[in-house]
Amino acid sequence: MNLSNLQPAKGSVKTQGKRVGRGQGSGKGGTATRGHKGAKSRSGYSKKLGFEGGQMPLQRRVPKFGFTNINRVAYQAINLDTLQALVDDKKVSDVVDFETLFSNRLAGKNDLVKVLGRGELKAKLKVSAHKFSASAKAAIEAAGGEAITL
Repeated sequence: MNLSNLQPAKGSVKTQGKRVGRGQGSGKGGTATRGHKGAKSRSGYSKKLGFEGGQMPLQRRVPKFGFTNINRVAYQAINLDTLQALVDDKKVSDVVDFETLFSNRLAGKNDLVKVLGRGELKAKLKVSAHKFSASAKAAIEAAGGEAITL
């Protein structure tokens, strides 16, 4: 080793890239790689969200109509025939609660569940849900079960 081949330790020096806008002698002076004129060459330029180079942005091209109710409460619907299928597959015997529905992937962990009356229920079930349709509640009770509102 001598002074002609001294090097910094491997990985200790990061290459920072070419410094632009530091005079003509650097080869990156003048416009500092920004080109000539136009918004992008100016200091303080920042592209607006959704800007499409002067073309009418998609947000303004698409027609807007209707109304979105911010207070809407969405329920995950589960029908009686689905509950009967769980009984037939021996996945439940007497109690159907939220944990049962979640473990069988019929509802997400943050969903509100509403039981609807499509199909028929033959099994005697104790069903817990956030809401029941009138026909579903009647069918569950007619089969000898119980409908519990959470």
